[in-house]
Amino acid sequence: MLYDIDITRKNRKIFESFIDRLTLEQLNKVPQGFKNSIIWNIAHTVVTQQILIYRLSNLPMNLAQDYIDRYKKGTKHETDFNQSEIDYLKSILFSTNDQIETDYLNGSFKTFTEYTVSTGSTLTNAEEAMAFNNFHEGIHLGYIMALVKSI
Repeated sequence: MLYDIDITRKNRKIFESFIDRLTLEQLNKVPQGFKNSIIWNIAHTVVTQQILIYRLSNLPMNLAQDYIDRYKKGTKHETDFNQSEIDYLKSILFSTNDQIETDYLNGSFKTFTEYTVSTGSTLTNAEEAMAFNNFHEGIHLGYIMALVKSI
């Protein structure tokens, strides 16, 4: 699982580079033909990781429920992020992943509720959930790259 955590960390550095180099307007733009913005996609990946790893492991998530509700599967960009919300997202981009690493090393992921993802694969433990998370983040990285070309 440590390998998968490291892959997520590297992917999050790419996400951070988009946050650092794009304007607030660019991060919030939802181009024609898209449902979500660059910044929504990044927030969605952070929330999804929490759901896949913590909720399915029957552990408390490290984000407020209202934040999770705004960016979980099935949501879309409803309101623009302001700079303080961007700063908050940047602050949790790595801290949430680091907490997973700490909790994994401490043996916190003991139970898991099996979950079949939209691709048809069934996750049976936190390790599989973390591996799937990287696939999920890769999909959203692709969306973000397409969004960057569209803005």
